[in-house]
Amino acid sequence: MADGLSTPPGTGALVDAAHWVQGAMLGTLATAIAVIAVAFIGFGMLSGRIDVRRALVVILGCFVVFGAPLIAAGLLQMSDSDSTALASTPLPPAPPPLPPTPSPQPYDPYAGASVPPR
Repeated sequence: MADGLSTPPGTGALVDAAHWVQGAMLGTLATAIAVIAVAFIGFGMLSGRIDVRRALVVILGCFVVFGAPLIAAGLLQMSDSDSTALASTPLPPAPPPLPPTPSPQPYDPYAGASVPPR
């Protein structure tokens, strides 16, 4: 019997359970359920029982579930490249200061109006 300190990382029961859940979510059964769901949505839209918004939610959900590994990998890659890119590139020089703006004139709604004197 091995204790928790001597086992290498990544071989624990939680990691095995996570891999099992991932296999169940992305396996053959999940693919078949997604195909059946899209087919029901299509038939429901043809008969007028399901609106377009609900159909788009179901199809977007299928894309998110099956694209989750790619989405996560892309986010991890973006976060890794941002941290290394920011650390290695020098900052550009600061722009020169702008000249001071003139003080605004008081607002006169009748400026330029042709009003005859009294």
